Amino acid sequence: MPRPVRLALLVPALIAFLAVPTSAAAAPSPPGSTEWVEVFSPDGTIRQVEIPKREAPATARAAVAATVTALQQTGASSQRFDLVFVGDGYTSSEISTFQSHAASKWAEMTTVEPFKTYKNSFNVWMVNVVSTQSGVDNDPTQGISRNTTLGMGFWCSGIERLLCVNTTTAKSYAALAPGSDQVVALANSTKYGGAGYGAGGGVATASGGNASSGQVAIHELGHSMGNLADEYSTVNSTYTGGEPSAANASKYTAAQLTSGRRKWYRYLGQATPDGGVIGAYQGAADYAYGIYRPSENSIMRTLGRQFNLVGLDAMTKAILAKTG
Repeated sequence: MPRPVRLALLVPALIAFLAVPTSAAAAPSPPGSTEWVEVFSPDGTIRQVEIPKREAPATARAAVAATVTALQQTGASSQRFDLVFVGDGYTSSEISTFQSHAASKWAEMTTVEPFKTYKNSFNVWMVNVVSTQSGVDNDPTQGISRNTTLGMGFWCSGIERLLCVNTTTAKSYAALAPGSDQVVALANSTKYGGAGYGAGGGVATASGGNASSGQVAIHELGHSMGNLADEYSTVNSTYTGGEPSAANASKYTAAQLTSGRRKWYRYLGQATPDGGVIGAYQGAADYAYGIYRPSENSIMRTLGRQFNLVGLDAMTKAILAKTG
């Protein structure tokens, strides 16, 4: 997700856009009324957009109304990563469907390393949120409105596959679980869609009944667990800042990595699980130029891929640091 320095490049462009005369000039958005989200397309590509924050449903009930079920509990939360699924658009008679959807997503995630090897380093919780109506907004078509507890919906900001949620409400329900390192809000839908909310951390959305949407959670755990940067670029911008803290992004070329013994220099030239070899490929952290990623196309760039060696190492270290 975007780092604060990205805004310095986007604000002038946004001001220029707003300055174009229109028949009715739009009022600027109040501070804090928008947020950056990741949009995941069916072909696996990822981009970032700034959208209005989704309002909490007027009918949202107190979080204490929901129950919590353990999908997998392997230890104390202080020594485990806690993944929490919350559901939206599941009526009281559909909670078993929600639990089946959550189990399917976790099964999909554990086919990918390092989750496959370190499956037992996770606690996985299901918060059984009951909605008045089945389904979510704008599914299967625009204009459909449903009374649900989390207020999830497709076509967010006019983008069909962008599946939005009020993150405050989602996290209030997730807080009922014994621990919460990453929240995945599942919509009662078979339509492909999702979103990643990086700012404020730890919330992703996915379509519960879609077989491919679990990839969203894997990518987001790369951020929340491994502190990994995105490896794609949305706009033709140039990075000019200092060396990023993320293990998988660097301002140095392959030659500079080698000569300075920096970051992933030990991996250069090695085969990587996501294909190809480790090098220094231009474009990362949402910048097209001036910053490099370790491999051509890992899951931090495109869904459906594996973590590269550098990302895998960072994720594994994060797991071992917490679980021992």
